[in-house]
Amino acid sequence: MSLFESRIKADIGGTMASRKLTKAELIDRIHEKLELNRSDVHQIIDEVFLQFKEGLAEDRVIELRGFGTFEIKTRKGREKARNPKTGELVSVDTHGVAVFRPGKELKDIAWELRK
Repeated sequence: MSLFESRIKADIGGTMASRKLTKAELIDRIHEKLELNRSDVHQIIDEVFLQFKEGLAEDRVIELRGFGTFEIKTRKGREKARNPKTGELVSVDTHGVAVFRPGKELKDIAWELRK
């Protein structure tokens, strides 16, 4: 079992808020582990996210081996969609949606996570 897998298993339990990994906590973890300046880590994380957004905006697929793949898929429009709040029939245009497909390592971790 890798360090990554053991950390995930150790974090199971508690409330939803305690299981949430925020951007700030991610920055803190990297800062502590790599002993880099916190503002530099923050800038790097922001740039990585910006590159993800720009890549997706250019209709490119972002593949991170061992983690997963991000891409934009086209969801076909339809005439008879229903507003769940009001029940009113509405039409929905064809539009893009961001999707994530986990890689093998992440799938394996998820498979064992709730046993």
